[in-house]
Amino acid sequence: MPHFRSSAMTDAGPKRDNNEDTYVDRPDIGLWAVADGAGGHESGELAAAMLRDALQTLPPGLLEPELITEAVARIQSVHRALREEAAQRSPYSLVAATLVVLIGSDDHYVCLWAGDARAYLLRDGKLRQLTRDHSLVQELIDAGVISREQAATHPHANIITRTIGSDEQDVALDRTEGILREGDLFLLCCDGVFKALPDDTLNQLLASARRDSLADVIIRAAVAADASDNVTAVTIDVI
Repeated sequence: MPHFRSSAMTDAGPKRDNNEDTYVDRPDIGLWAVADGAGGHESGELAAAMLRDALQTLPPGLLEPELITEAVARIQSVHRALREEAAQRSPYSLVAATLVVLIGSDDHYVCLWAGDARAYLLRDGKLRQLTRDHSLVQELIDAGVISREQAATHPHANIITRTIGSDEQDVALDRTEGILREGDLFLLCCDGVFKALPDDTLNQLLASARRDSLADVIIRAAVAADASDNVTAVTIDVI
């Protein structure tokens, strides 16, 4: 039976006055999340906060399948509420957020996401991205139109193709899963983090820093790298 040690931190970043990011840190039930608001100042903060509150209040004692089912149901409920909120504001309003969720139980993990908030796994010293961005530049990379290096400076790098609160009746959450191993280290983060810190830098930081303060290390590094957006990180250490 694995045990988890987690850390979490968020910051507006050096170039933003407000923070539209938030997170969930629930090692007691084995659930963690990062939500990154979209649609402008008040709209983004509202969307991210609604997702946080929905997941933060999940009850203890649920088995993994029950926890996944309840988490997805709450995310869909928030999705519908955000669409209704946007419709009441104007036909052109967007009240939305990207989201990544990690659920760990027994020897198994499940990752769910929509948008470009990411999950990484550091295992045996090697960092691997578990999620695939729902973004225009990712589609261009997949089509062979641009390289990963070109994606970082592409003029449409901020266009997201899937969010919680989008026009779809129900949001499609992508899913990946695997076996947990002692010593595994997961990182959940928003795009502000990985755009400021490339994968090799993240790998180095995660592999060398004290694991009880990893989120703080990641956020401080992103701010020092002059991150252009809000920055949020959650780390989950399997012990």
